[in-house]
Amino acid sequence: MTKQNKAFKFRLLPHKDQVVLLAKTFGCVRFVYNKMLAERKETYEKFKDDKETLKKQKFPTPAKYKGEFPFLKEVDSLALANAQINLQTAYKNFFEGNAEFPKFKNRKAKQSYTTNLVNGNIELKDGHIKLPKLKLLKIKQHRKIPANYKLKSCTISRTKSGKYYVSVLTEYEKDIQPKKIENVVGLDFAMAELYVSSENEKANYPRYYRVMSEKLAKAQRILSKRKKGSARWNKQRLVVAKLHEKVANQRMNYLHHKSKKLASNFDAVVIEDLNMKGMSQALHFGKSVHDNGWGMFTTFLAYKLKEQGKQLVKIDKWFPSTKKCSCCGAEKPMSLSERTYQCSCGYVAERDYNSAINIKNEGLRLLALS
Repeated sequence: MTKQNKAFKFRLLPHKDQVVLLAKTFGCVRFVYNKMLAERKETYEKFKDDKETLKKQKFPTPAKYKGEFPFLKEVDSLALANAQINLQTAYKNFFEGNAEFPKFKNRKAKQSYTTNLVNGNIELKDGHIKLPKLKLLKIKQHRKIPANYKLKSCTISRTKSGKYYVSVLTEYEKDIQPKKIENVVGLDFAMAELYVSSENEKANYPRYYRVMSEKLAKAQRILSKRKKGSARWNKQRLVVAKLHEKVANQRMNYLHHKSKKLASNFDAVVIEDLNMKGMSQALHFGKSVHDNGWGMFTTFLAYKLKEQGKQLVKIDKWFPSTKKCSCCGAEKPMSLSERTYQCSCGYVAERDYNSAINIKNEGLRLLALS
């Protein structure tokens, strides 16, 4: 039996007093994070040439500021403690060379905080959730959490359109047996379709952002003409935020359905280990790459396969899947404009379909080696 984590996200419906306290908590978490980061930055500038001394320096804690700033006592102390943990993680990632130096948070950043389960301070019951300091909040609980799932923590967030959500992290035990690999599929990333499979299936991604682009452009033009901070400006800002939110929700829903279908029908899925950020910059396909959400799709696919004891296999991004003939194995150069693969052996196929077969074959080779 192995321990697994799973999150359940529900819409929160706080009343006026709870909205005020949530705003205070978001603000205090940001305030404490920035205070601790300012001290940490000062220490770093002082000892950056002496790494041994720098590593011995202790992190300030939220408790340090409560005497000077009494308003910090009004909010959940666990939320402030998690801000400290988040900063420690960011700082550690910087020293390990995995990220840039932590940046200060501003009001325009995502508003959220995390609190932990301690002595029954979090509880779900009858369409409500009990949270520290906030007491009972109404939620739209569209699905039940199984009785054997233990609550661990909650992350409360507010979207740009003013909606509140709670993500409930749970822990459960499951005996996941590795699945015998029989059905394997290869997926080739495609800018328009999302992917083309080795079964010659195209995902036919609806390109939600492109469809909404005219409405968004019109709404943003209206917003740009309004006086910033006015009631009419704020009303139009919500219109723009809701359009962006709709696109994001449509995309996420589509990717969940596609990844679930693949995880249900195949024992292993093979993809290329692509650098999407690099592709969007180098090929000037920024909007198209971000619209189809390939990174989000592969994340969904990975955990859905893992839950069933199945595998997501990633092959090297430099593997010549496009240049290689899936019939005879010969290679030839291919420009981006060429959409049909024609080999000297007589094999002719659509470019992406040929690539998907090569990706599948390379995945089968790697699976045999492992």
